[in-house]
Amino acid sequence: MDLAYEGARAASWLVEYAVSHGLVVEGDRVWAYNRLLESVGLYGPSCPACPEGEYDIDLALWALAEVAVKNGLVEDTAGGRDRAAMRVAGCIVPPPSVVGGRFWSLHDDEGPRAATDWFYGLCCDVNYVRRSAIARDLKWTVDTRWGELEITINKSKPEKDPRDIAAAGAAPVGEAYPACQLCVQNEGYSGRPAAASHGAHPARQNLRIVPIDLGGEQWGFQYSPYAYFNEHCIFMSSEHRPMHVDRGSIANLLRIVDVLPHYFVGSNADLPIVGGSILSHDHFQGGRHEFPMDRAREQDEFRMPGSAEVSCSVLEWPMTALRLRSDDKAALLEAAVRVIDLWRGWDAPRVGVFSCDEDGTRHNTVTPICRRRGSAFELDLVLRCNVTTEEHPLGVFHPHEDKWHVKKENIGLIEVMGLAILPPRLETELDAGRLTRDEIGRVFASVLEDAGVFKWDEAGRAELARFMAVLH
Repeated sequence: MDLAYEGARAASWLVEYAVSHGLVVEGDRVWAYNRLLESVGLYGPSCPACPEGEYDIDLALWALAEVAVKNGLVEDTAGGRDRAAMRVAGCIVPPPSVVGGRFWSLHDDEGPRAATDWFYGLCCDVNYVRRSAIARDLKWTVDTRWGELEITINKSKPEKDPRDIAAAGAAPVGEAYPACQLCVQNEGYSGRPAAASHGAHPARQNLRIVPIDLGGEQWGFQYSPYAYFNEHCIFMSSEHRPMHVDRGSIANLLRIVDVLPHYFVGSNADLPIVGGSILSHDHFQGGRHEFPMDRAREQDEFRMPGSAEVSCSVLEWPMTALRLRSDDKAALLEAAVRVIDLWRGWDAPRVGVFSCDEDGTRHNTVTPICRRRGSAFELDLVLRCNVTTEEHPLGVFHPHEDKWHVKKENIGLIEVMGLAILPPRLETELDAGRLTRDEIGRVFASVLEDAGVFKWDEAGRAELARFMAVLH
């Protein structure tokens, strides 16, 4: 079978798929088919009868990507094929204005869940959310003294092609566009190869971003292509600016769960070591998932002076976390800011907490998580400290060296809540019998304990009591 006909058969199936999933209307069949041919460098043939049962979305995109490679449109690498596949997928996605309009219409007419159900389904149908890749991840739970923790060995993100790595090393340096992978300018972007100026950047023709207003400022809402949990989504500022955790960011978390009350939303800490992997762009993560931390027991309930409407408690959790809850958003915001401001300048030398260096470099911040429980708004504020020492040059409150065989990377928002994101190399360790699933879970629990600023020992409890006494 010749190349053109094979591409035409895949394009025919993809048109049928798009029509059946409401991505392309019946009257646009010919137009969609011709766009698909153009995207891979074909000039015909006419649309054949749709082959039944011979393709799925991944197979159809792969078949058309192969045509693009053979026609010289992209390089013969994993990165080239992925960019070709996303160009193809972009041909069957409704334009951004249509997607945004449909989302907010559903939100207003049928409610937030109807809107997110539709939008998430769309992102899966056009293969922006890579369901088949995500299904390869290994997942299990482990009972620990902190409750049941969730473990994931992340196999979904594609490994880098050695040819792409080599090309990146020889790439000329230029001004990046988009500035990072979280910028709203990624919507519809064609991507670039590793040899391009500023290196490789993934194609995003099938990405759709719903605009969302947060306090008069424009943000975007999208789903993560390689989701770590159910309906894993990202909220990102339309302005490329650094991460920050302050009054404004907490207010935005509260605004988001007001608009999408069935989602949690949280922020990575805004410092390296204790922060997430992308600190250059102001963003939050959220989704529709109950984490182990959500189920943590509350103890030592108290109220802060001037915040009678806000209940506060300490979570029984390996990391030091305060839970604040109120029906009053404004009161909750003020209470949260009080905790954050106090912690920013807090020193506890007895347990290695120092708020800043002599040169003014700050170390203390928080990882905030926001959710709704009925009519109440709830904020978890996890205390973080970025300090380093000669013994722990990567961070005192960071995975210690004896756990690096399982986890060496930063403990970000998702792991703070009890879901481990572990590297694919651990699958080999499991298969070889050098590690067991229970052992990995126990090490992850110890990693979270390393990251806790006030340990569950006599010194840690005493220092936490001293901090709480000032809050009271």
